Amino acid sequence: MKPSKKTVCPNFSSGPCAKRPGWKAENLFINDLGRSHRSDLGHERLKLCIDLMREVLQVPQDYRIGILPASDTGAIEAAMWSLLGPRGIDVFAWDTFGKNWYKDIKDQLHLTDLNAYVAPYGELPDLSKADFNRDIVFTWNGTTSGVCIPNGDWIKSDRQGLTICDATSGAFAMDLPWDKLDVTTFSWQKALGGEAAHGVIILSPRAVERLTSYTPSWPMPKIFRMTNNNELIEGIFVGDTINTPSMLCVEDFIDALTWAKSVGGLKGLMKRSRDSYNAVAEFVKKTSWIEFLAEDESYRSNTSVCLKVVSEEFKKLDADSQKAFCKKITKMLAQEGVAYDCNSYKDAPVGFRIWCGATIETSDVKILLEWLDWAYNSVLAENN
Repeated sequence: MKPSKKTVCPNFSSGPCAKRPGWKAENLFINDLGRSHRSDLGHERLKLCIDLMREVLQVPQDYRIGILPASDTGAIEAAMWSLLGPRGIDVFAWDTFGKNWYKDIKDQLHLTDLNAYVAPYGELPDLSKADFNRDIVFTWNGTTSGVCIPNGDWIKSDRQGLTICDATSGAFAMDLPWDKLDVTTFSWQKALGGEAAHGVIILSPRAVERLTSYTPSWPMPKIFRMTNNNELIEGIFVGDTINTPSMLCVEDFIDALTWAKSVGGLKGLMKRSRDSYNAVAEFVKKTSWIEFLAEDESYRSNTSVCLKVVSEEFKKLDADSQKAFCKKITKMLAQEGVAYDCNSYKDAPVGFRIWCGATIETSDVKILLEWLDWAYNSVLAENN
């Protein structure tokens, strides 16, 4: 039967993600709008944003946190262009973005002492192959594949190379082991539903030492430069930014971080995300036509939850028909106003992707799943 109850918030996109529960534009501090970000007030608010990120994510005091342009892409590219070169590089990739970072290292930086360990969507590469005398580049959570690293045990504490981690859909929902991460990047548009176009880079003391002792052989765009004459530009990490940020976006993320503290900080955020993932897991367990794209539970993502259709009726369809089948389901959910943007990523296997980060209410996930079951059976009946 067609469900009667609808979701309170139908936004299940994996980026930009849903705003925090209760979000209202009128609640944002706006006294800094129209002011210079280099004014005392602008600088104060940017530093507050950095301080709140440190508090919520429990980042060590000797790690630097900087706000960079161009979302997570800008932050991870700044790290790769600034730090890679003096050692060989191992790249571990199991989703679209990890593969993009490998491509940029190979085709744009033209670094040749480069190994790639790539796994198909839904699987994790063999992390035991990492050589920690080399630099390691990887994503913590494959946003497009629903696969995440379960922990940092595979990373050596006495490593000689740097670990460069794209954590954009893992931050604020997973426990990141800071002592194992030298460079960590993410964007505001992911886990806490911030606005787009701003990235964050977190540097360990080891990463800072590399920055100030190594000069890349290639020209460095201004938006990537974190040093001047081999000295760290400390201002970037206390509220000065390389280029002009949107203070409205800054205030929006301060609002999200303040909410994060109110729900218990990192532990509270992780629990909210895990509760929503568990709701999906219960649905999959009792529903014969659907499975997780990641078959191994140990590395299944609790934020970007990716699902595949496994019924015999579906398997009989050709690839184009399967794509049309799932597209019709997501269109029905959108037309009913219960779920937007829960289709799988364009390069990933056909199916569904439900964002289960902390800003999502588990009650809404449960309602969505009822509608998903109804939509699947409705489309199946039409095809028959």
